[in-house]
Amino acid sequence: MNSKKLILVVLVVVVGLAVSKNSLYEFYISINNDKSSLINKPDPTKNQSRVFKTSFESLDDFKGFYISPQNHQNSASHDFSTEQAKSGKYSHKGWIYKTNNPSTVFTNNNHRGYPTVQFNKTEGGAFKTPVLIEFWVWLDMEIAKGEWFSFATLDHTNSTEWDAVLVNLSDVGTVQLMHVPSNGKGTRTFQTTNIKFPMKKWVKLTICLNFDAEKGGAKVWQDDQLVSEANISKGRGDGFFTQAHFGLYAPPSISKGVVYNDDLIIKEGNCKS
Repeated sequence: MNSKKLILVVLVVVVGLAVSKNSLYEFYISINNDKSSLINKPDPTKNQSRVFKTSFESLDDFKGFYISPQNHQNSASHDFSTEQAKSGKYSHKGWIYKTNNPSTVFTNNNHRGYPTVQFNKTEGGAFKTPVLIEFWVWLDMEIAKGEWFSFATLDHTNSTEWDAVLVNLSDVGTVQLMHVPSNGKGTRTFQTTNIKFPMKKWVKLTICLNFDAEKGGAKVWQDDQLVSEANISKGRGDGFFTQAHFGLYAPPSISKGVVYNDDLIIKEGNCKS
């Protein structure tokens, strides 16, 4: 695909299909005619560290990966955009224009607008941790008490039911790790209280992520200043980073806002000290 548009929903309409999230992913795989349905781990005979990078200039960077539909729940959407760009011509834009119904035990109504990165679906397989993740964010969104915004969702599973570590913006304006050391928890070994995340400007986020079965952990820097650090529980993961999403992910109570991402890079076997 040469188009900058993320128009999977339009493609589905053209062929007259009504698809679920999972079947949409399968449909995208069939379009690309690749081997993205394979579940792989890295080849132990290959020692060369791998790098994934995108400046959101081409949809081909996400070939075979799941992409959330546009106009998700009639309240949020995403696309490549020229409105804000850290480098090149385009960045990834996600925006909210309406609240959703509250989530329930059975239904997750969070706002979504993103392409995923799914190393476990590629021929090269999952990335071996530790990994260094770095990207730029431009955010304009009001976060009320009890709300949050998620910059990154980082997983170690091969499932559609992720067990992810999140990097969030809290309701007090600081970037923090969430779902650490285990899912549903927010216990950190370090957390800044005075470094606030600024709105309406480009900010660099750097993440060191290690899903080691015995000594897992994560760190986050904002513009090269450490802002959050946490352990990851023993047995949570087996040393591999399988899939992730960046872009737009927020609770259903938020009624408006916009986020841009640019210059994402993920380096295997490398971490900031």
